[in-house]
Order: sequence, then structure tokens, then C-alpha cells
Amino acid sequence: MDKVDVIVAGAGVVGLAVARALAQRGLEVLILEPEDAYGTGTSSRNSEVIHAGIYYPQGSLKAELCVRGKEMLYRYADAYSVPHRRCGKLIVATSDDQVEALEGIRLRAMAAGVGDLRLLSAAEAQEMEPQLACKAALLSPSTGIVDSHALMLSLLGQAEQAGALLSLGSRVVGVEACDGFAVTTEDAGGERFTIGARCLVNAAGLHASELAGAIEGLDPQYVPQTRYARGNYYSLPGKPAFSRLVYPVPEPGGLGVHLTLDLGGGMRFGPDVDWIDSVDYRVNGARVGHFQSEIRKYWPGLPEGALAPTYCGIRPKLSGPGEPAADFRIDGPELHGVPGLVNLFGIESPGLTSSLAIAEVVAARLGEA
Repeated sequence: MDKVDVIVAGAGVVGLAVARALAQRGLEVLILEPEDAYGTGTSSRNSEVIHAGIYYPQGSLKAELCVRGKEMLYRYADAYSVPHRRCGKLIVATSDDQVEALEGIRLRAMAAGVGDLRLLSAAEAQEMEPQLACKAALLSPSTGIVDSHALMLSLLGQAEQAGALLSLGSRVVGVEACDGFAVTTEDAGGERFTIGARCLVNAAGLHASELAGAIEGLDPQYVPQTRYARGNYYSLPGKPAFSRLVYPVPEPGGLGVHLTLDLGGGMRFGPDVDWIDSVDYRVNGARVGHFQSEIRKYWPGLPEGALAPTYCGIRPKLSGPGEPAADFRIDGPELHGVPGLVNLFGIESPGLTSSLAIAEVVAARLGEA
């Protein structure tokens, strides 16, 4: 049986960042990805926003790793010429009762280490964005956007330069944890192959709970249920009406139907929150009316019939409808007792922003193993 130091299951942005971090520490790393390309799931179906770390409770992994990851990502993008832009964003209150919520967001963000938010009057916000309608707004100058595909290509290139290998079309179908790991994979033709590894990182995203459930030797009590929250996106062609991102006050399960920009200057809106039972990437075209009504709360000038359904993403959530938002889980041996195993659960937003910081934590955990 062939053996490596570490197997990373999942070649999304987090898996690639982890593989890079481990390979650069001199470990022999194999990345296993069931699809025929890297980063085809959550990593490429999102808003591509570099989040400031505004919404997450003080002391949470999301808060800590988003703030740390944001700075790491900006430095990385500058150093390796990954296209990005620090465009800033406005969080807008569109009714009087939401104005007080903005101050709560600002105070929570400050407690989590984000001290650059500024409360704006409606006039100040509209001076920045003339087509904006609001009662007040919070300005986040450190929010930005990044080309997630270019980021993943860069991470993969650096991982491979350090000796990591990527095996596409390799679905993990079984794991035996006993003095290391025997990982059995299956390719598209049904052929199976077993590889040995001293350590295993489960970065399977939407399928992380499923993979963890296939690990013989891991107590099932350490395998959480993953819920799926689909987010639809709509785009609007033509010259953008805004120069910054625009977010409403957050809603349960998500950050509301917000306006983001891509690096080509296009405007897109989303995601909404559409709870589903299984992975389904079909855009729900029936949501266009909901999108229009939500967008017009902060942009009354949205042209009638201009929105076009574009794509959707799915967030792997550890909390369901009506439940408090769950934190990231980075489960190492100190929790579940399986030496050399790190499970990454619930890595949704701000996972892209946090990817380099998550990789740093995983590398430290395995370094202690």
C-alpha cells in the first residue's frame, strides 16, 4: 500500500490552503477530490467577498479566523498577484427600527477585533452612493472582493511546487483509522485503490459529515448533521450603479439579499436562504419577485425585469432554520481521540476569507500530533 504523510480530502479553497501549508512544512501531501476539477462546489459558488469579520460573536472561530484570514488574504493576494480589490461596503438600515441594529453590529464587530466601521447618516451614505436609499449605514472600508478561481489556482500551484499531489476523480469511500489511516478511493470507472497516511484532513465541505461518518474508529457522536442552505444569485448587466458592496441588515440564516460587484465591474445580487434536503444547484427562478422587493428597499431604481438568474451556491450549515448560527468546527484529536485526524465542519461564509487562517490552525494541530 502506497503511503503519504497527509491526505487532504477535498480540493476547495480550504483544502488547497491546508495542502499548501502542510506541504510547505515539508510533509508529503496528497489531495483527493471526487470531481474532475478543483473548487467546483462552495468555493466557486459564492459572492467572492473578502469579509471584514463584522457579524460573528466575540471569541468564536468565525470571528477570530475571519479577522486573521482577511489580513492574510490581502497580503497573499498582493504578494502573488491574485486579482482583488478593497472596495469597501455599506450595511444599510432601510427602516427606522433597523437603525439601532446598526449600532449593535458595530459594537459586536469592535469586540471581535474590527475597529474600522463608521456609522453614516443617510445623507453621508447617499453622497458616497447616490442611488442608495437608506435611513443610515455602516461603512466597512476593509471589505473587498477577490477572484476565487485565481486564488485557488495560486494555492494549488504553490502546494504542488512544495511537492503536494492532486488526484482528481478520487472519491473517498472508506477510511480505517488504526495506527494511521487506510483511505480507500473510487474513480469514475468504479476502480478502487487504498492509500495509507499518517494524518487525514477532512476538508470535504458539503460532504464533510458524510466522509466523517465513513471513518471506522471515529465515534459517531463526533459527526454532526450538515444542513444545506441554497443561495440563489441574480445578475444585472451593464454599468454598475454602485461602487461599493451594499448589504442589508442581516436576516436569519444569512446576510440578506446583498449587492456585490465582480472584478469585471458587473453587479450581482444574492444569496437568499433556501433550505433544501440534498445538493441541488438548480437556480430557483421563482425567487425573482422576492429579490426585486428586497433589492428595491435599498435601490428603488432597480429597472423592472432586469434581473437574470445566474447561479446558486449551497452553504454547509451546522444549524437549521430558526436555530442560532453555528460556529466553524475544527475537530482535532483533543476532541475525538483519533490521532492525526482533523475534521472541518460547517465551513461556510466566511470560509473563503478565513481559508489561510484555517490552514494555519490545521497545520498547528497536526504539528502537535
